Amino acid sequence: MNKHETKPQAASPVDHQPDFQKVLLSVCLAVMAVIASVSGLNVAQPMLALEFGVPQNTVLWIINIYALTLAAFLLPLGALGDRLGRKKMLVGGLIVFGAASFLSAVSASAKIMLIARLLTGIGAASIMPVTLAVITSTFPEQQRSKAVGIWTGVAGAGGILGMYLSALLVDIASWRWLFLLPIVLATVSIAMTLRFVPNSTVRAQYRFDYVGSLLSVLASVGVVYSLHEAPALGWDEPIVLASLIIAIIAMAGFIVWELGQPEPLLDIRFFRERSLSSGTISLLTIFGVQAGIFVVLFPFFQGVLGWSGLRSTLAMMPMALSMMASSWLAPKVAYKIGRKYTMAIGVAMGAIGATLMGQLVSVDGGYLPILPGLLVMGLGMGFSMTPSTEAITSSLPAERQGVASAINDVTRELGTALGVALLGPLVTARYSLAVGVRLKGFPKEVVAAAKEGLPHAQVIAPTTGARADLLVRAAQESFVTAWQQAIWVGVVIMVLLLIYILLFGPKRLNAHT
Repeated sequence: MNKHETKPQAASPVDHQPDFQKVLLSVCLAVMAVIASVSGLNVAQPMLALEFGVPQNTVLWIINIYALTLAAFLLPLGALGDRLGRKKMLVGGLIVFGAASFLSAVSASAKIMLIARLLTGIGAASIMPVTLAVITSTFPEQQRSKAVGIWTGVAGAGGILGMYLSALLVDIASWRWLFLLPIVLATVSIAMTLRFVPNSTVRAQYRFDYVGSLLSVLASVGVVYSLHEAPALGWDEPIVLASLIIAIIAMAGFIVWELGQPEPLLDIRFFRERSLSSGTISLLTIFGVQAGIFVVLFPFFQGVLGWSGLRSTLAMMPMALSMMASSWLAPKVAYKIGRKYTMAIGVAMGAIGATLMGQLVSVDGGYLPILPGLLVMGLGMGFSMTPSTEAITSSLPAERQGVASAINDVTRELGTALGVALLGPLVTARYSLAVGVRLKGFPKEVVAAAKEGLPHAQVIAPTTGARADLLVRAAQESFVTAWQQAIWVGVVIMVLLLIYILLFGPKRLNAHT
């Protein structure tokens, strides 16, 4: 706990003691709806292209515009939720989210689909920060850590579960049924929120920070867009460079503006707190490494092991379950040894899990050799994410919990985009180099096609006649080699994070933090 945790909350009074279990269930259902919608469409990319008759780039925009909008509006809508009332903001966000998800399900064109996904992202940005703020502002201190741990487990593992259910729906029905789960979850959450979630608002003395909100949106859009597009277009592409420049200018302007405001959207001075800075850096790094590993796990399952999309997502479930288990246990561990050492244990386990995968993965070994690494990494992520989230939310005063939660959520989104943008191209480059060496003696056009990626190598292999199996084997071995090299980069990053946390992690101000 730090100096802000005991500050009285400037919020409307609650007439009765809330049912904390039902409050937690209400917000976790809302989080699950948002997270499931993030990952769901990834399994239906070919179907979207055929349904709307659009190129792959448009399909990627349909998927990415949701994440882009979500990241852009988290901070301003989180702050707005503190002012307007967290319950009202949650219900309003769920209504927009559910209606937009329904519009996505019945879309007749790519344009309508893009608009629907943009609106879904705005609704999600209204939901995510409020759900965590409801927990931190409603639950008593002795129950808060456990509730945050459960929220973290749902937010962390929900994407894997959502992807599995989405793949199942695509297999047995149609891509349009992907939106059924988010709609149902949002509807149930609305009903439970209206019934069980207490309202809380901030009595603000100054007008809302519109300039800071605009600058934060520009900075978030610039960073996330450039990170999403750079792997495909290249970092030297003019639009990528322009996005980065806009993001840097907007970020600098945001910092200068916020430092001069009597009631800023986000008081930059809070980052002097070791809890906030270490929690933010920890989540950014953890989600970055996780996303980078996920980028290669699914191609490994499908391209090397020959599994279907449904079976590939099912293979990730042990990691999701171990993550949820350790997220639930993390508050108990932190209570005994403090947040810093709980975070350190989690990061160390994450590095060990990645090391196991890097050491044991092979073309012929199948799934079982990487399963221990998945389980250990899942446990480590749960142990590190929960105290990191608590470190962030406890660093800001009670009346700023919407902003604190938004910082937590933005950090997750940026970490994911950063991991994909950095580790993804590393795998691609290493694969291209390795497969070029292994395919010496093949025609140049065959080598050039194989260098484009493992799926391209498998498509062109039949044209090589008797050497088809040799080409596929060479591509698979090259992919595994590239994956191993990327994992070692992830392990080094995790070790550096471990050292940082041990040196600069949250201070233990009492026996429970």
